[in-house]
Amino acid sequence: MYIATLIAKTLDPAAVEALRNAWGGGTVTWLAPDHAAEFPLSEVPGNFRDIWSDLQAIQIDLNIQPAEGRKKKMLLADMDSTMIQQECIDELAEEAGVGERVKDITARAMNGELDFEGALTERVGLLKGLPEAVIQQVIDTRITLMPGGPELLATMKANGAYCALVSGGFTAFTAKIAETLGFDENRANTLIAEGGTLTGGVGRPILGREAKVQALEEITARLGITEGEVIAVGDGANDLGMLTRAGAGVALHAKPTVAAQCEIRVNHGDLSALLYLQGYTKAEFVGSLAG
Repeated sequence: MYIATLIAKTLDPAAVEALRNAWGGGTVTWLAPDHAAEFPLSEVPGNFRDIWSDLQAIQIDLNIQPAEGRKKKMLLADMDSTMIQQECIDELAEEAGVGERVKDITARAMNGELDFEGALTERVGLLKGLPEAVIQQVIDTRITLMPGGPELLATMKANGAYCALVSGGFTAFTAKIAETLGFDENRANTLIAEGGTLTGGVGRPILGREAKVQALEEITARLGITEGEVIAVGDGANDLGMLTRAGAGVALHAKPTVAAQCEIRVNHGDLSALLYLQGYTKAEFVGSLAG
């Protein structure tokens, strides 16, 4: 048995019923009025991706996944452009006066065009001489949470899930975001500073794609759960390892080359989509743990 989930800013009930009828699906359940709905299917329709493309054109996210085990016991999340709306290294680069150069490298690395470790080393090198205090300034003035994140964390934790933040970014940022949202642990890279100034170096080993997979393996083993009981979310090429290994790997507003390799794609919704995909209703959402 499978479940088809439709999510949109405004979801037309007639369109949901039409699709259910065309596919011979079961009873429609509204997870959030006019916003998210689901219905069961006996199999994945052969024209699924064609319909998916049609619905993308009108900003509706459609996903189909196995019905069994949808509610996950662990969240494994990327940070930059996933739990926050920015790329932290790009924001630091703006302060250092090398914003456009670094943004170009970031975009190419996240699209899988550049080696992640080499791209990170190059970008961090361009931050040499930046006062360490700028990090806190960027956190305070430039970083904003991705909508739906507080509800995602609070709801999953209230239902017993473990939440880990694993980023190719930096510990100074993940520590703050983890504390704000209520993550149980966080892993990231370390910017090296001496005398209150960034040296242009990054701590080794560099946390990239393989380190995210390692986190998935280590944390699930420690918790005594399977990788199938994990929902992972990310947007870049360095997230693909964990996205393809987790029970539910969600490409969130992902680069096209990344999304193409993931079965579950959210291009128009926010992080609350991860709750709807697990079958939570809006009435079951828990408010933010922050504050």
